[in-house]
Order: sequence, then structure tokens, then C-alpha cells
Amino acid sequence: MASSTRPPGRPRSSVDAEVFAATLRTIHELGYTRATVDRIAAATGIAKTTIYRRWPTKGALVTATLVDSFGPLPLTGQSRDADIAAAVRYGVRAVAEPGVAAAFAGVFTDAIGDPALREILAVQLQDPYRKVLMETLGLSEQRVLFVIDVVIGTLLHRMGMTGEPMVEADVEDLIRMLQRELR
Repeated sequence: MASSTRPPGRPRSSVDAEVFAATLRTIHELGYTRATVDRIAAATGIAKTTIYRRWPTKGALVTATLVDSFGPLPLTGQSRDADIAAAVRYGVRAVAEPGVAAAFAGVFTDAIGDPALREILAVQLQDPYRKVLMETLGLSEQRVLFVIDVVIGTLLHRMGMTGEPMVEADVEDLIRMLQRELR
């Protein structure tokens, strides 16, 4: 009998991908509040204890899901205007994915009264983008936080008010507004 060097159970990356997909799907179908860890576990067939071992709270799970969903910013560093446009378009695409806007809005609302969750969001979700934008755009931390607030806040507001992503003409206006402001 051949011995296996792989530990029993599913590979971690497979579990993470299944849980992240189920998290967004469950939030999209039921809304953030009703998307409990129990329901996410049931949707994946993965034990709730396995999920809680990786992410100790729903907020930590949703943050990890958003980090996975967004991935790295597609900036080239060729010009500030091009990178601003790429960052805005990147945000538009990401927030329009099913479940993402509701996940963002829900976890942000929870973070208002939860300093530990705010720290998780800041360190895991915002800081990587803040650092890349500071370096690529050559802006201060305060200006980059302004850019993040304007872009993400505007996109989430539009999705929350209409249920639809921002139309292309408004995306173009947002890009031009930021390019003008950041000159």
C-alpha cells in the first residue's frame, strides 16, 4: 500500500474557495444579516467548526471573502490619470459582483460598533490597497484614504439606492472628477 504525504481532508485552498463562493452566494440570496455562518456551512457541506477555525467571526469571514474577491489592483504606474481610471474601474467591477456590495455594506455596518472588526477591515482589506495607491499615485495617506472613500462610498451608495452598478457615463464622470482633484 502506497503511503500518502497529503494530510486527510480537503486541501485548504479548496475549502477557502468553497467557503468564499458560498459566502457571497448566501449574502446575495439572503442578504447580509440572514447569511449566517450556519447557513454558509450548510451551503458548502463544510463543518461550521472548520469555518470558525479559519475565521473566528462572521465579520472576519466576510472580510477574507472580500479580500479574495477583490485581489490585487491592476495598476501599471504609467501615469497617474491611467492608474486612477484603472482603480475606479476595478472598484466598479468588483462591487458589481453578486453579493459583494451587500457584503461590504453589512460588514461596514457591523464594524461601526466593533473596534476589533474595524481593525480586521483596516489591516486586511484597506491597508494593502492604501499602500499600493500611495506608492503608485505618489499621494499622501490622507489623499489616498479620500480616494478610497469617494470611490467605494459612491459605488456602494449607488448599489444600495438602485440595486444596480453605476452606469458608464457616471463612472467616467467619477474618474474625471478624481483626476482633476488629484492634480
